[in-house]
Amino acid sequence: MGQITEQVPTRQVELAIGGMTCASCAARVEKRLNKLDGVTATVNYATEKARVSIPEGVTPEDLVATVETAGYTATVPAAHEGAGRGAAAGSAAGSAAPSAEAAVQDATTALRRRLVVSALLTVPVVAMAMIPALQFTSWQWLSLTLAAPVVVWGAWPFHRAAWVNLRHGTSTMDTLISLGTLAALGWSLYALFLGTAGRPGMRHAFELTIGRTDGSGNIYLEAAAGVTTFILAGRYVEARSKRQAGAALRALLELGAKDVSVLRDGREERIPVGDLAAGDRFVVRPGEKVATDGVVEEGTSAVDASMLTGESVPVEVGPGDAVVGATVNAGGRLVVRATRVGADTQLAQMARMVEDAQAGKAEVQRLADRVSGIFVPVVLALAAGTLGWWIGTGSGLPAAFTAAVAVLIIACPCALGLATPTALMVGTGRGAQLGILIKGPEVLESTRAVDTVVLDKTGTVTTGRMTLQEVHAAPGQDPDELLRLAGALEDASEHPIAQAVAKGAVERVGELPAVEGFANVEGLGVQGVVDGHAVVVGRPRLLADWSLSLPDALERAQAEAESRGRTAVAVGWDGKARGVLVVADAVKETSAEAVRQLRQLGLTPVLLTGDNTRAAHAVAAQVGIDEVIAEVLPEDKVDVVRSLQERGRVVAMVGDGVNDAAALAQADLGLAMGTGTDAAIEAADLTLVRGDLRAAGDAIRLSRRTLATIKGNLFWAFAYNVAALPLAASGLLNPMLAGAAMALSSVFVVTNSLRLRRFRPLASGGPAGTGA
Repeated sequence: MGQITEQVPTRQVELAIGGMTCASCAARVEKRLNKLDGVTATVNYATEKARVSIPEGVTPEDLVATVETAGYTATVPAAHEGAGRGAAAGSAAGSAAPSAEAAVQDATTALRRRLVVSALLTVPVVAMAMIPALQFTSWQWLSLTLAAPVVVWGAWPFHRAAWVNLRHGTSTMDTLISLGTLAALGWSLYALFLGTAGRPGMRHAFELTIGRTDGSGNIYLEAAAGVTTFILAGRYVEARSKRQAGAALRALLELGAKDVSVLRDGREERIPVGDLAAGDRFVVRPGEKVATDGVVEEGTSAVDASMLTGESVPVEVGPGDAVVGATVNAGGRLVVRATRVGADTQLAQMARMVEDAQAGKAEVQRLADRVSGIFVPVVLALAAGTLGWWIGTGSGLPAAFTAAVAVLIIACPCALGLATPTALMVGTGRGAQLGILIKGPEVLESTRAVDTVVLDKTGTVTTGRMTLQEVHAAPGQDPDELLRLAGALEDASEHPIAQAVAKGAVERVGELPAVEGFANVEGLGVQGVVDGHAVVVGRPRLLADWSLSLPDALERAQAEAESRGRTAVAVGWDGKARGVLVVADAVKETSAEAVRQLRQLGLTPVLLTGDNTRAAHAVAAQVGIDEVIAEVLPEDKVDVVRSLQERGRVVAMVGDGVNDAAALAQADLGLAMGTGTDAAIEAADLTLVRGDLRAAGDAIRLSRRTLATIKGNLFWAFAYNVAALPLAASGLLNPMLAGAAMALSSVFVVTNSLRLRRFRPLASGGPAGTGA
């Protein structure tokens, strides 16, 4: 019989990790943390955070000390220190977010300043080295004056990282960059002060010749400054995309109300929502957000919960009904008793779901970083071996050092640094022209394998707004007169369905008459006097209370509308039922075509919604979707995406509401409609700015093309290194030519990326083409 092992209780701690410059750094920190007894850690390079499960006896301070021994920094956010996951995602997370965002913003600004200054100094250095006509007397000394600050100050982040790696016995791409640039600068100083390069009238001919030289007359300042500036440009693009980390959580937390009117001793007192306690009674006026989860004690109203639930029709609430924080009161005054506050609210729970879904994504290891663990030590060994070989063969120190410097310069990963950001910049620039925003390179790899696209109904396939769809007049009744009187009465109401009727009436019959004696009948409709007629508009039950029965034709129209998931509004006056108006969330004109285009790309569309089954199937039939999943709660949407993934599908999710944010983060590829909420947009990988679903197919095609370009760039960058390193090591490639070859490889990468500018959107109704 096997031994029974008692499970050790653990708790979750989140660390903010500093000093990581590539994915291999994240792997190193993760490996070091996992060596602690009972500790399970996952380090996310993109968000610069570590989620750690620690047993009894291990403290957050132990984790920080362990990370620091690896050469990086770590801090424990105040919300996580000594707290469980509930507190971490609660109100404290909101206070931690601004300072974290400010820190990332400051780092990005400093990097941009370093890049701009370095670029301004580098351009004349490269121009003088490559264009003999610009080489005036003693030009080399001006070149040194301009290049030295770039190599020392501009490349300081690389030198610092290389020093940290050296102290801990490791190496990364930063090591090569630092060694290559410092070696090029050092040899240039040797040639200027001890060789012949410092003499007045020295010329630096740009020759594509291979020949052995002692190098004492050559300077390589343009290579040192150029490598620094190019790599800084890549790092800046990367830092700018990482600045978005955590924005989905901030958007969710900022969605809630900031203050609230609490009833105390019969008086209203305005307090910050953070001071609200369970059991407090608070007031919600028309147009205000509900401060927290609670139960209505006084008043009736329609509450717009579409931002959280996806329901397109506001929900009628009264005494005893539950309301959710961050929903909007669209009608009358409510008095609510708070039942859940802070980390226990549905809003905070959704924030935790987004955080969990993002943390659960597999980390994308960029090819350059994956190879660097092998590539960098091999290059360093090759450079040292080259130096020793040429000294040992009696060729002299200058020739040996020249060959070794050529190895370091030719191996400097300038093209590797440009491979991802240039393709990303061109791809995202072209995407912006087409209404597509791509967040970063880490979102692209899943687009190649996506086979299922889950479409949220409200605001994605449909407009998300109630509109007047049909007008059914009783026999002998003028439809325009029906719409004029009903529209006038509904125009006096703030209810979204009433506003849809009123707007439709204005568009069809023009100006509406005045209303007298307007009254709202709770949960049923409205009544009033229009042009001397006592008009009643609302549910058929309201008309029945006035002894107005619907003729058979109107009953059939009502039943047909409701069978399609639409809302039927009955109208009557002067003792007779006059008609039925049909209101619904209208399907976007382009949705059916968009679904056809997604099918042409080999994707299976699935309609996902919180609306009722009849409405969902009616919309699906209109746009040509066979698979429908309806009546799902926000947390169920994440489960639906996860279940599809467990069945082997690679899922893309398209949505626009806060209720979609966690599902967008869970999906292999999240696409947010730009007309939706900030939380959905920030949680998604791609944003469709126009709100046109046809852009979803174009987004997937553009992402796939951009990914293919990045992989092609990386392949050629590595191929160039593999081909050139033997030439440099054999002494057949001097550093000047190495610098030129490095520049040419960068030009190739940039040119290859520029081909993305020719990307064209899918023609309306046309074939999928080869762009994918």
